[in-house]
Amino acid sequence: MVFMSVNRNDFFLTRSRNEIMPLSHSLDGWKRTHKLDELGSQNIGQAVTLMGWVHTRRDHGNVVFVDLRDQNGLTQVVMDPANSESAHQVGTKLRSEYVLAIKGTVRARPEGMINEKLVTGAIEVIVDSACILNSSKALPFQINDQVEASEALKLKYRYLDLRRDELKQKIIARTRLASAIRQALEAEEFLDIETPILYKSTPEGAREFLVPSRIHPGNFYALPQSPQLFKQVLMVSGFDKYYQIVRCFRDEDLRTDRQPEFTQVDCEMSFVEQEDIISTFERVVTKAVESFSGRKISQPFPQMTYAKAMEDYGSDKPDTRFELKLKDLSDTVKDCGFKVFTEAVATGGIVN
Repeated sequence: MVFMSVNRNDFFLTRSRNEIMPLSHSLDGWKRTHKLDELGSQNIGQAVTLMGWVHTRRDHGNVVFVDLRDQNGLTQVVMDPANSESAHQVGTKLRSEYVLAIKGTVRARPEGMINEKLVTGAIEVIVDSACILNSSKALPFQINDQVEASEALKLKYRYLDLRRDELKQKIIARTRLASAIRQALEAEEFLDIETPILYKSTPEGAREFLVPSRIHPGNFYALPQSPQLFKQVLMVSGFDKYYQIVRCFRDEDLRTDRQPEFTQVDCEMSFVEQEDIISTFERVVTKAVESFSGRKISQPFPQMTYAKAMEDYGSDKPDTRFELKLKDLSDTVKDCGFKVFTEAVATGGIVN
């Protein structure tokens, strides 16, 4: 994380962390009054100050229409020279992804012009004054969910890719799910306890990433592959229930379900048996998912032994939606004369 201190009357921090551009005037008096999904018919006639990114700009003769976007949604603003010549002049300079602040008055959209697809589709804001907070160069790809760009290009301009609604909603959903998991665990009296990220290397488990120490040359910290040792210390110390939504680091080859750093929900409980663990986390999962999704989860969860899972699916984490289960054909094919099958059975293997 980078901390910077600037005088807001003199500078404005742009997208590039190394680039600062001077403002033409102070932002005093430009306090945002509403987010861009909040205005509706109840606000007609109200003076508002809005800020966001230019999602689209349409020049209809002398009048400029702008869909202004923030994290929450869109609001249409209108720059009409008949209302404010200076605001209209600003509107003629706008391009996609400019950062804009406007002051204006909410009014109802003309009959037949209501946009049912927008939460704010019944109103628009007629602009009295406007200020370009930041300009934007030509975009490497358009900010929409049907973007045709390579994954490498989207990763290079990640700050642009994350402006797309599809990715934005995924980030928001992940945040809300993490919050629901925390609430569900804390309702079961689990404590969220932080554990160190830099610590000494330990021999067990996966290979660790090493971080050289500046203070002690020739020595290294290790990044934790999981907080295993620390949570054991917590249990020995008398903490009854522990959890973290924690980052783990493993210097090993990529897998389909794991990368070098990943997040896991990590828990530990004292004085419990297997059924205590199963029932506790059945409640936790149910509460978290119901809170996050609004869907009712049926209980109890179906249970399956390890032996049954391996027999039917050949995996200890089966996808039970796959209904074509494995069938042991060893007795049927052991004397069939096909060498591959007969030798497999003869040496203790099975044929599925």
